[in-house]
Amino acid sequence: MPRFFMEHIDPASPRVVITGRDAEHIKVLRMRLGETFTVCDGNGTELLCTLTQSDGKTVYADVLEVRPVTSESTVPVHIYAGLAKGDRVDYVVQKCTELGAHDITFFHSERCIVRLDPKKSADAKLARLQRISEEAAKQSGRGIIPRVGYLDDYKGMLREAAQSQLKLFLYETGDRVSLQSAIRAVAPVQSAAVITGPEGGFTPEEAEAAREAGFAVCAMGPRILRCETAPLIPLTAILYETGNLD
Repeated sequence: MPRFFMEHIDPASPRVVITGRDAEHIKVLRMRLGETFTVCDGNGTELLCTLTQSDGKTVYADVLEVRPVTSESTVPVHIYAGLAKGDRVDYVVQKCTELGAHDITFFHSERCIVRLDPKKSADAKLARLQRISEEAAKQSGRGIIPRVGYLDDYKGMLREAAQSQLKLFLYETGDRVSLQSAIRAVAPVQSAAVITGPEGGFTPEEAEAAREAGFAVCAMGPRILRCETAPLIPLTAILYETGNLD
């Protein structure tokens, strides 16, 4: 069933009015009068609607049912991923959104190949990634659209991520603990932050800085993972361990 996000929905109103890109999307889908779709307010409420009128630019729909969103994880997981080149960041946003990440933040670290200029390229890049997040949220039936951000300061990123209760730093070598033991050590988990690196990984100094900031330095098994795959492993592990994949 098609899904759309709208701000400032009045759940008491018997009708919703859709304009802009979503109205154009409904036209592209060739939805007919009487077809149903879902409108979500991004704050935990969704409306089951039926299409009653459309002129291609404005869509009117009657509200059939107002109900709470049941697709969101009970634990907000914030993904912090080292900025990678090309479409790898697109993949991270799309798949982490589908799995249930609450927020996704890319950051610069010593071995990042690319870097966003906060005054120039960052806004356009983030706007495109935010659209990917929105489309993935619609496709996967999410109740929110994960926010996509960028931090140019590695230590600043650590400080922000350290505000979460469960703090996981994924590293490929040295003294590490298993994901399972790190997650279970802080149960019940109320919030989580996951940090994964760029193509070249982290330097030993960056890993030590994370350890000093209170992060559990974790392994992801004996295999070498691509940077766009790495965030999916701890995200899935957290959801599984907290009963959000039942």
